[in-house]
Amino acid sequence: MNPLKALFPEQGQAVWLDFVARGFVAQGKLKALVDEDGLRGVTSNPSIFEKAIGGSSEYDDALKSVMDQGDARVIDLYEGCAVADIQAAADVLRPVYDGSDGADGYVSLEVSPYLALDTEETLAEARRLHKMVARDNLMVKVPATREGIPAIQALTADGISINVTLLFSVGTYEAVARAFIAGLEAFAAKGGDVSKVASVASFFISRIDVAVDKALDEAGGFDDLKGKVAIANAKLAYQRYRAIHAEPQWQALARKGAKAQRLLWASTGVKNKAYSDVLYVEELIGPDTVNTMPPATMDAFRDHGTVKAGIESDVAGAQAVMARLAEAGINIETVSDTLVDEGVQLFIDAADKLLGAVATKRIDFLGPKLDAQTLVLGDSLGAVAKKAVEEWRASGKIRRLWAHDKTVWSGADEDRWLGWLRIVEDELEHVADYEAFAEDVRAGGFSDVVVLGMGGSSLGPEVLAETYGSHEGFPQLRILDSTDPDQVRETEAAISLPTTLFIVASKSGSTLEPNVFRDYFLGRMKETVGADKAGAHFVAVTDPGSAMEKAAQADNFRKIFYGVPQIGGRYSVLSAFGLVPAAASGIDVKAFLDTARIMVRSCGPAVPPAQNPGVLLGTAMGAAALNAGRDKVTIIASPGIDTFGAWAEQLIAESTGKEGKGLIPIDGEPVDVPAVYGRDRFFVYLRLDGRADPHQDEAVRNLEREGHPVAHITLANAEQLPQEFFRFEIATAVAGAMLGINPFDQPDVEASKIETKKLFDAAEKSGALPGETPLFADETIALYADAANAGALPQATQGLEGAIAAHLARAKDGDYVALLAYVARNPGHHAILQEARVALRDKRRLATCLEFGPRFLHSTGQAYKGGPDTGVFLQITADPSADLAIPGRSLGFGTVVAAQARGDFAVLAERRRRALRVHIKGGQVEAGLKRIAAAIRAAL
Repeated sequence: MNPLKALFPEQGQAVWLDFVARGFVAQGKLKALVDEDGLRGVTSNPSIFEKAIGGSSEYDDALKSVMDQGDARVIDLYEGCAVADIQAAADVLRPVYDGSDGADGYVSLEVSPYLALDTEETLAEARRLHKMVARDNLMVKVPATREGIPAIQALTADGISINVTLLFSVGTYEAVARAFIAGLEAFAAKGGDVSKVASVASFFISRIDVAVDKALDEAGGFDDLKGKVAIANAKLAYQRYRAIHAEPQWQALARKGAKAQRLLWASTGVKNKAYSDVLYVEELIGPDTVNTMPPATMDAFRDHGTVKAGIESDVAGAQAVMARLAEAGINIETVSDTLVDEGVQLFIDAADKLLGAVATKRIDFLGPKLDAQTLVLGDSLGAVAKKAVEEWRASGKIRRLWAHDKTVWSGADEDRWLGWLRIVEDELEHVADYEAFAEDVRAGGFSDVVVLGMGGSSLGPEVLAETYGSHEGFPQLRILDSTDPDQVRETEAAISLPTTLFIVASKSGSTLEPNVFRDYFLGRMKETVGADKAGAHFVAVTDPGSAMEKAAQADNFRKIFYGVPQIGGRYSVLSAFGLVPAAASGIDVKAFLDTARIMVRSCGPAVPPAQNPGVLLGTAMGAAALNAGRDKVTIIASPGIDTFGAWAEQLIAESTGKEGKGLIPIDGEPVDVPAVYGRDRFFVYLRLDGRADPHQDEAVRNLEREGHPVAHITLANAEQLPQEFFRFEIATAVAGAMLGINPFDQPDVEASKIETKKLFDAAEKSGALPGETPLFADETIALYADAANAGALPQATQGLEGAIAAHLARAKDGDYVALLAYVARNPGHHAILQEARVALRDKRRLATCLEFGPRFLHSTGQAYKGGPDTGVFLQITADPSADLAIPGRSLGFGTVVAAQARGDFAVLAERRRRALRVHIKGGQVEAGLKRIAAAIRAAL
């Protein structure tokens, strides 16, 4: 009989294998070990599965078969492989289990090492795995951490067999043994059959010698202890095992048929080549023990091992070794604590590598279904970003983010604003509601559907309207997010009220703009179709209990959809705020959510940062801003998806621009040669296959050649754009964490709202906004500024051209210039200001922003006021061609937009920003804009 096979019949020690792999089981090699070597069990851990799955292609067919049926989460792909392997191995070992009356024949599967410091999560995971594997001869592995030991007791009380791992000290072993006994007693008290429960306590060997030998080298003079401490420690643990099982408490359980929790010698492969390769087998042979060996150690012992009792030999010598270790100043309990921490981290590192390998395979199998991402960062920034990615991995931040851990950010109330993480899965459960709504809209014969909202409530739907276009049988989707009277009139002129459906979107229900939009169009609808039918032309999207909900109920709106209070507006596009307009315009909501879910899963908690596209983009943006001064995130997008930039602009600016920090997004600048850019840019290029602009392609290649960092994102088709909503949400949250701010509040937006409300309320009482004294005025233009800005611009008293030249001269390298136009947003106005903007960029190499008010107040306005003080702001206001009355209010839209502009400027001034306001008089907006644009060009 070979030595390996002789261990059990001659010495009562069971041999288990510390290895499992699909081919190994499928090819009959495991069964051969059972038949030929008397193998009696199998253990596994993340390191074993990482080598098996990540280090070979033998799992590819299984993974691909799952992916061919659709998509799956990375954790589910891994667990599918692991559970199948465990089940197959358990089936091979079932005869051993039956033949030993449940003493042996077990296969072990470890709970996620990420949960090692969480008792409740460990309990839930262990119970789930036990149910999932569904084999009597499964042992669930739980680490002997302080948090793990209570879980061991509770699981044993459930009648679940446990393999306790990461044991290094005798004291911890005793705590584990007593937890097992207490658990068995509890199980028996519930009427459980204790004979059906088994357990092993995995006592690690070689790692102790590695750690202690190093400490002995540092201590000096104790070389005689090298290679002896691990075995001595194990021998004393075995003595403690015998003492515990001689106690009356255990004997009472034994009389009921309970099986002792055997000591299992783990980590028995020798790390020091100076030691015998069978040292940790021969010295630890003894009855009622288990030795789980890696394949190499098993081969070695089979070849030249000696079967003889060792565990109870020279116990006095073992005690002497441990006493001398103490003399060397080495505390074995301290060593043990360190090894437990290191062991957990090693398993986490292995799990990260394992899940990273699965994530990479998933990406390969998805192919073009997943929007691809490539980061071209250069050596210096690339190294910094790589370090940030590793820090996110080592600290488990992506898992903590998904677990709503507010300490990922500032530790304020971030945990209250993370409903967007799981909204796609939640909304998929309500697809039928959106489909029913879509059919109701189609059957209603509406020609237009108009979203009345601001910020996150309007920018997402605007992307959908421009990207997806019209669908046969469904109304055209339009957006109104300006209180400019001319813009409101333009919107009304483009539609037929009797065949129009309005979606009033406001989370809080108290935002000024959606309320005045509702008041105006509800009043007009009542005039057109009658008061009793007007409500059927309105749908509300709002949070539960809001003022908007009450108003919608009072006016008999056609439908009320509810948002999620734990989702801020800028993160709401994948919730009802985006899905209601999508459904109303004929977009397939299920397909929309399904494609978004691909990115959700790609950015999930089980996807390590190095394979997580959202983390990679976020850390790159954060590193660029913090370490390279590249805080101007410049968005380039192919035709067909180019409106995405306005949505991303809001997300990035409102989330990160605060406390004097932040990323400044730049949208709408046409890409050009590298010479027109400063060294403060970070480019993001969203490229749409089949519709890519060759000029953009060439320009981006040139930017890369000149050393500008570029994030490339490639979409196979426009219908995959929902993936980008989630990628950018994760990336922005990650960048916010790197900046050390709360990416879910907007304090300076609120300041503007308060100032605007104060002005408007006062105007409603007095009949007009308070008068102002211009710095300069002529027939068509007036200039305004607060005292500090006026003092810095004495030229403003001389006229427009001198004022603008002096104002633009205030911008330094690394600054940006923002044109903030409170006028109707239409192609003509945009073209006039865009030409001036581009000229400014090209001549001064400054980042430029072109924004239309008041919509930017709920977007980039946060960064302009709360972000870094690098902005120079030219606010443009205008008298409307004619005001537009709002039913039920004493003042019209002209007063609303004027109050918003003044409130905006007041907060800019209060924040000591460089700002100048140019007001166009007499309603001649186009002529005024041309004059302003000419002054900008002249200043250059």
